[in-house]
Parts: sequence; structure tokens; C-alpha cells
Amino acid sequence: MGDFRTDLWSHPVLATAVTDEDWGQVFRTYRMFTGLSQTKLGELVGLVQPDVSDIERGRRRVTSLEVRQRIVAGLGIPPSLHNPGAQAKTAPVPALALTGPGPDEDLLARVTSVVDSTHRVDAPTLDWLDRLLAEHRRAEDVIGSRPLVDVMRNQLHTVVDLYAGAQGPLADRVVRLASEHAQFLAWMAQDQGQTAAALAWYDRSHEWALEAGDPDMAATTLSMKAHMAWSGGRGTRCVRLAEAARWSAPGTSLGVQGMAAQMAARGHALNGDADNAERLLDEAQTLINRAAEHPEDEPPWMYFYGATWFTLQRGMAALHLRNWQTAIDHLTTGLDALPEEYRRDRTWYQSCLAHALAGTGETAQALAVATTTVPDAAAIGRPHSWNELHTTAAVLLRHRAREGHQLVAALREHD
Repeated sequence: MGDFRTDLWSHPVLATAVTDEDWGQVFRTYRMFTGLSQTKLGELVGLVQPDVSDIERGRRRVTSLEVRQRIVAGLGIPPSLHNPGAQAKTAPVPALALTGPGPDEDLLARVTSVVDSTHRVDAPTLDWLDRLLAEHRRAEDVIGSRPLVDVMRNQLHTVVDLYAGAQGPLADRVVRLASEHAQFLAWMAQDQGQTAAALAWYDRSHEWALEAGDPDMAATTLSMKAHMAWSGGRGTRCVRLAEAARWSAPGTSLGVQGMAAQMAARGHALNGDADNAERLLDEAQTLINRAAEHPEDEPPWMYFYGATWFTLQRGMAALHLRNWQTAIDHLTTGLDALPEEYRRDRTWYQSCLAHALAGTGETAQALAVATTTVPDAAAIGRPHSWNELHTTAAVLLRHRAREGHQLVAALREHD
């Protein structure tokens, strides 16, 4: 277990859980990667199984220094993670206040109240802003979200400044455009693992969508919040939000309906409910096929939604259900059809393919796919693709495959 346990602590989820002293998360993740039962883990740390269960469920907190030391020693947690002195040396300067990624007070005040402005609004200006937003969405597929955040915040300020000078249908268009910008900012915050900021932007986008009478965006924001729940491993919340997207905004496009259906399916898959997952995936596929017949009826942010994207989603559901070969087949087919310019998405689905290959025991292939993915995951795929590659390494290590150590070494080169 020595090398396996040492490499295991390089996984970002485990490292963060130790740093935050979230021992329930530590126990759950450690057991997932090692395959240990609660009883066996308890033997390592000197706790009985009911105590381990209570800690995992949040019913008991670890407040005793002696218990904490037993956990650290029993699980072999590296000193660099649990030593407070080592943490202090690398901690940010407390007095340095950084601007948050969420909606700031100035922006909210400017939007929710009348602003004196001499900006004139006309349809060609709003058409240009629509085109500019579409170009930024496609650029983000290639270069990732980080370079675009400040650009999009400034662009949203420009849209907001137009509100006071807009009347009638133009005012509705400005609010709708603001909603689309907020949704894109939410997606970019989510892509960077900034959960609180993403939720704030999604809520802002949802409110503006309702104000503008835009059911497609109102439903999309709920589907994307479902996606966030799925990313956090919360299958039941994912299903509830996706179902809310389906019933709370009547009149949505077929593509938006299909997105909500497949998000609910992924939530069921995460919960291990294969029957409901497959039923909803079939329903979503029917909606996709119908949407493809009239692409002009779909909102502009649904440009990525099609047969290729849906094939990849089926692969994701199969991955959750541990149907490894089905996941490999769908992910391989989808990746073969995915355009090269979708760099961020290719990075994510390749990391998932590596995970599926590791799960089925194809260790050499898993390593080959993973190592090819590492550079892009380091550059534009943090935290999601990066974490998935660490998960792949943990699966390989659990199988006692030497490829696990090789992948850990490749990841460390880019840390």
C-alpha cells in the first residue's frame, strides 16, 4: 500500500478535503479510490464502523486532536497537507483583497435602478453585441474561459449602460442580452470551479430572463445549475433542477427541452438508477433529432447541441453506471466526430475516456490517452479535466498497475 497511498494524496479532491479538515469528504473519497469498507477504514484510523459512517454523513465532527492524529497517521496523509506551519508559508497575504469573480455591488446597482445615461440604443448596435457574444462563446471553446472573464464583464457593463436609453422592444432586447452575458459568465466561473460566483451569475441570468420573457434562457440557467450539482456529485439535486427546467418554463425550444432531459438522465446515472437514466436519454435523443430538423428555432447558445454532443453525454452516463465498454464506445465515437477546435471539450471527454479505459482494465491504453491529455488539461482544463485525470490515476493505482505511477509522474510535471 505504500506507494499507492503516497500517490493517492496528489488528488486535488483529497488534498483540498484535508486542507479544509473536511474529514467526511476525506473518508468518502479515500474509500472510493481504495475500495475499502467503512469497517476496514475504521481499523486503519482506530474508529468503529458507526463512527466512520457518522463522520461521512456529517453527523459527527472530528474535534479531538487525538482522533485527528490517528486519521493522519492511519491514512498516511503527507505532512505537507496537514502541517499548519507548512501551510502558513504558502498562504496568500491576508491583507490582499482581490476582486471577486461574481456580480459586484456596483453592477447590481446599475442594473436594478435607473441609470442616467446619454447612450443611444438602436437595433444595429444590439445586433453587433449579439454577434460579439457568439464569437466569444466559440473562442472559449478553443482558449478556455480564463482569458475571457474580464472581457465579458466589461462587455456586460456596456450592455447595462444601454438600458436607460432603451425603450419598448429594444429595452426587452437589452435585458435579454444582459441575461445571456450573465449566463456565459456563470458558465466560465463554473468552468474554473468558482461555485459561489457561478451560482450568483446563474441566479442573475435567470431573473433577467424572466424579466425579458425569455423561457429558453430561464430553463437553460436551471439546467446549468443542474450541471453544477452533477459536477459536485449531487445526483438528486441534479435531477430536481433539471426537472424544474422542464416544467417551469413552458414554450422552450426542443433543444433546450432535450438539454434538460439529458441532465436529469445524468443525475439518475450518478445515483446508479440505470432505468430512469436510459429512459430519459432516449427521450432526450428524440428531442435532439426533432430539433435538428429546425436549427433556426434554437437559441444561439445551443450551437454545440447535436448528435455528437449527445453521444458524448451517453458516454458520461455509462461512465457513472460503470458500464465501462459502453462508455468507451460512446466517448470514442463522439471524440472522433468532435471538431478539433473544441479544445476544452476534447480535453474533458478524453480524460473521461482515460477513466473508462482504466475502469475496464485497459491500463496501457488508459495511460496513452491520459498522458496525451495532460498538457491541455493543465493549460485549459483545470479543475475538471485535471481532477478527472487524477481520478484515472487513482483507479490505475487501485488496480496495482504501474501505469498509475507513470500518470502521477506526468501530472506532477505540470503541477
